[in-house]
Amino acid sequence: MKDLRLDSPLSGKLIALSEVKDPAFASGAMGRGAAVAEPEGKVYAPFDGEVTVFFETKHAIGLHSNDGVDMLIHVGLDTVNLKGEHFTARVEQGAAVKKGQLLLEFDVPAIKAAGYDVTTPVLVTNAADYGKITIALNGAEIVSGDAEEGASSGSASVQEKVEADEAALSDLPAEERVAKLIERYVGGMDNVRSAEHCATRLRLILNDRSKVDEKAIENIDGVKGQFFAAAQYQIILGTGFVDKVFDVFVAGTNLGAAGSNKQEAYEQMSLAQKISRTLGDVFVPIIPVLVATGLFMGLRGASQALGVQFSDNVLTMSQVLTDTAFIFLPALVCWSTMKRFGGTPVIGIVLGLMLVAPQLPNAWAAIPGGAQQPLLMDIFGLQVPVVGYQGSVLPALVLGIVAAKLQAALKQVVPDIIDLIVTPFVTLFVCMLLGLLVIGPIMHGIENVVFGAVAAFLAMPFGIGGIIVGGLQQVIVVFGVHHIFNALEVQLLATTGVDPFNAIITGAIVAQGGAAVAVAARTKNAKKRALYISSAVPAFLGITEPAIFGINLRFMKPFIYGLVGGACAGGLAAFMGLAGTGMGITVIPGTLLYLNHLLEYIIVNAVGFAVAFGLTFTFFNPQE
Repeated sequence: MKDLRLDSPLSGKLIALSEVKDPAFASGAMGRGAAVAEPEGKVYAPFDGEVTVFFETKHAIGLHSNDGVDMLIHVGLDTVNLKGEHFTARVEQGAAVKKGQLLLEFDVPAIKAAGYDVTTPVLVTNAADYGKITIALNGAEIVSGDAEEGASSGSASVQEKVEADEAALSDLPAEERVAKLIERYVGGMDNVRSAEHCATRLRLILNDRSKVDEKAIENIDGVKGQFFAAAQYQIILGTGFVDKVFDVFVAGTNLGAAGSNKQEAYEQMSLAQKISRTLGDVFVPIIPVLVATGLFMGLRGASQALGVQFSDNVLTMSQVLTDTAFIFLPALVCWSTMKRFGGTPVIGIVLGLMLVAPQLPNAWAAIPGGAQQPLLMDIFGLQVPVVGYQGSVLPALVLGIVAAKLQAALKQVVPDIIDLIVTPFVTLFVCMLLGLLVIGPIMHGIENVVFGAVAAFLAMPFGIGGIIVGGLQQVIVVFGVHHIFNALEVQLLATTGVDPFNAIITGAIVAQGGAAVAVAARTKNAKKRALYISSAVPAFLGITEPAIFGINLRFMKPFIYGLVGGACAGGLAAFMGLAGTGMGITVIPGTLLYLNHLLEYIIVNAVGFAVAFGLTFTFFNPQE
């Protein structure tokens, strides 16, 4: 087979597919190639050819070159949910294009603001026809070897069953055969609650997961992989083919008009998953600011530890850089909450700023014996202390929810002609009073109790708290409720300036990576070993899903050994009192949060990796 070399169709930073935060792309199941991080917002034709697929949502393009190359360009991750917003097509499906011709423009800042990752996979989908595939961009190159041998997850009996079922349908077109087999193996159409598809995957919401024969579906000729994520069953079929299979699959049903599965998926989540997803929707958009702030704090602390002296003015400027986000944290939280619950975000910003208005006593100064005293408001004879809520999370979170619901209710009764004036006025007035006199005092009291208990738990002797968190954190990731830690981490950073959860979690993450590396080391098949390594690498950048779902959970024992490694690393981190100056980044990137305690951080990561790797390499047999 001949090798293939192509120029990237986008400008940006070229990265390996294994770094993409989506197992369908990271595993190579959709094809080989590379990805472009931080793209500039324009897609150009990489060769002379034809536009074979251009989704109505404009987020994905399929191309066929004049010499036979099939390529998929998928702008961002899960951007199908934007339904074409922020995308502008410059060609149509079926158009002949020349190399360098502009195909698509997209608004990167707007897509990021909507909460989506803009990393763009560039895949050769008929990679089996080629040897080495090279994607080049501004002097950088990503080279992938021969197509990896697909790992058979089904037993011989499953394969024989699927082959027999396929033989019985051999007279049908491929898309009909695959659709009928999927219908059979997911438990019939009565088990399908809703269906949709993106550029590459059929996405199903099922009534009863236990009826799904995952092994059989993986062995269907035409299926490139399958997994459950966010209450959706996702079957990887590939660009172009997924459209045909979907049309056949939903024909004669009302599933085709079901629209987005997001609400259906949310409705099928457990209460804990719903709470976690909601907290994730609120806090994930503000995490980048807190990450940057933490990095600045780490750099300043490391510089001072090395003996660098700052003038008073420079030190003040650095404090502006590091303290502002936490002083005005309620404004960030209230803004994000209003946006999440359908309110007007700017109202959320103003309400959050009211909670930290300079006219109010500062929360950090208005403590017993502090420099300031709370304002005492006489409400029906009850003395209510009023203070600012600098660095608080719960008051802003609850106030944002109340404000969004109140605004929605007002819009139902206020005439349109005065809505622009009356609705914001009433929302701000009522919520300001509720926030400062009712919600703030109650939630701040609850907040103090909760986070006091968390701090006490993490401070348990001999690192017991760290052992428990480190050993269970990745289990929580599997169940999709790990975002519940976001609020805890934000509050800890705001009140103490450090985040001990980050140190514990990084040990749990690196342990799963170590277990996956051990599986690769014990695997004799070179192509499977290369596939396992590519799934393990993202764990050392803080992304464990490819390692967990692609390797460790499939064999189970490596996952358990990874949990043991995470418990050891977490216990050690808690015992040493290790804490990061920020949140949101772990393992190798997280090093920047521990410049003051770099040796301890390296030791924690080394222990997590070594324990998980050693146990897996010693006690796990790949033949199992």
